[in-house]
Amino acid sequence: MTVLQMLKPQAGLRVLITGGASGIGLVTARAFIDAGARVHVCDASPDAIDALAKAEARAELNPITATLADVSDRDAVERVFGDVESQLGGLDVLVNNAGIAGPTGGIEEIGVEEWEDTVDVNLNAQFYFARRAVPLLRHAPHGGTIIALSSVAGRLGYAFRTPYAATKWAVVGMVKSLAIELGPTNIRVNAVQPGVVKGPRIERVIAARAKQMNLPYEEMEKQYLAKISLRRMTTPEEVAATALFLCSPAGSGISGQAISVCGNVEVL
Repeated sequence: MTVLQMLKPQAGLRVLITGGASGIGLVTARAFIDAGARVHVCDASPDAIDALAKAEARAELNPITATLADVSDRDAVERVFGDVESQLGGLDVLVNNAGIAGPTGGIEEIGVEEWEDTVDVNLNAQFYFARRAVPLLRHAPHGGTIIALSSVAGRLGYAFRTPYAATKWAVVGMVKSLAIELGPTNIRVNAVQPGVVKGPRIERVIAARAKQMNLPYEEMEKQYLAKISLRRMTTPEEVAATALFLCSPAGSGISGQAISVCGNVEVL
C-alpha cells in the first residue's frame, strides 16, 4: 500500500455518528459515504431526520440510515444501538458528535438546569455511546475507532461559556483515559477540537455573545476572527476530513490525541 493509498479509509466501514442529521455531523456522514462506508446516524431533531430521510430516498445506493433519538436519554441510546445492529450488523467507527452550545452568561446568571442540560448532552451522552459501542468495536476486523468531538474550548478558557468549556475539557480527559484502556484491544480513541466553524450554530453563538456584550453582531464576529491566526472560520468539510484521516490506515498510529482543527484559535 502506497502512502497515497493509506490516506483513504478502507471501504465498507460501519459508522455511527451522533447528531448526524445536520451540521458537522451530516457533512461527516456524507464524507464517509463517499469513502465507501455504511453510515447510521441519530439526531434529536425530527425536522433534520425527516429532511435526511427525504434526501436519502433519492440515493440509488448505500443510503444513510437514521434514528430519532435524544442522546442524553439512555433508553433512546439503547434504541439507537438496536438499529445499528439491524442496519449495519456491527460497528467499526463511533463518531460522538452530538452537542449543544449551552447557555451564555456569567456564572451567577446560569441556571442549574442549563448546566445539567449541557453536561447531559455534551458529556454524559458521550459516555453512554462509548460504553455501548466498545463491545461492538472489539469485533471490528481492522480495529475499532472512537472519535469524540471536543472543541477548541476544550483547550482554552472560555469566559461566559463555562458549562460548554467544562464539558469539552472533560471529553478530552475521557478520550485520553479510554485510549489507554482500549489500546490493547486495538481500539483507537481521539478527540477532534473544531474552532469557529461556519454555519448557523456559530451564528447563534456569536449573536448571543454580542447581546451579552451589548455589541453589534458584525463587531462581535470581527472579534472572533481576530483571535484566529488564519483570520477565517473553519469549514465543516475540514472537520470531516480530519475524521476520515483518523479512520484511514494513515491514521492507524494515532490514539489518545486531541487534534485542533481551528486555524489556530489563540484565545477565546
